[in-house]
Amino acid sequence: MESIIISRNELKKLIRETFIDVLTNRKDLIEEAVIEAIEDIGLCLAMEEGRTGEFVNEKEFTKKLDKRLKGSK
Repeated sequence: MESIIISRNELKKLIRETFIDVLTNRKDLIEEAVIEAIEDIGLCLAMEEGRTGEFVNEKEFTKKLDKRLKGSK
């Protein structure tokens, strides 16, 4: 394999050009990343808001869940 030597400035320029190319030609990638980040933030906020320190009894929860599932059939 052949080695390529590139200066720091050339590397910066290459990275900048590549980043600009992605931003202009692949807006879908940026859009997906932003949407996912916003969803993650929303989920974290909801989890923080929902933390009360109170927990549900697992048996009681599964009993109610089974009852609702059977009632929806």
